Amino acid sequence: MTPVLDFALSRKSEYNIDPKKIALMGISMGGYLAARTIAFEPRISACVLYNGVYDGYDFIKSGFPSELSDAVEKGDSEFVNSYLNRFIETDPNIKFNMKHGMHTTGNNSPYKLITGAKAYSIKDIIKDIKTPTLVLDAEKDDSFPGQPKKVYDGLVSVSSSSKKYILFTEEEGAEEHCQSGAPAITNQRIFDWFDQILMNNP
Repeated sequence: MTPVLDFALSRKSEYNIDPKKIALMGISMGGYLAARTIAFEPRISACVLYNGVYDGYDFIKSGFPSELSDAVEKGDSEFVNSYLNRFIETDPNIKFNMKHGMHTTGNNSPYKLITGAKAYSIKDIIKDIKTPTLVLDAEKDDSFPGQPKKVYDGLVSVSSSSKKYILFTEEEGAEEHCQSGAPAITNQRIFDWFDQILMNNP
């Protein structure tokens, strides 16, 4: 984001950019990337983590049965790949998550995808985040359940008036990952928060 901001601000008058009102939003895994950005880039005035991701490896392992978790920790790639490939063939949701994950990260096996997730964590840098932050969560998120609340709770350097956590519910029709199917209510709450944070930033 730093070179993107450098470019945008070099043309701030041409594009009518207010350098004190630059917002960043990360969706799904972008919630991890956006959080990482604001830990290092102070020129962002407000950030939306849509939804928040705290630690990719801890999350993946939390859903594993003990035999699979132990195999990952022991480095038994043959067992892990065999175990997960059986699920890939029988469970469409796992198939999508594994195949999509391997494609986007450039890994060629389930084992490499899982161990590679160790690189995706903000637990060592979240204390450096001082940017006003909105963390979104969904009641039945099957991609990163529990992760957004861990992000929100970890924002200890952001004042209570500058951070907000919103849990979207099944009653609202917004309970799925990234509130799929409910963009209107999601966008309304995001822009209401932007108004509150950015309009108070003269």
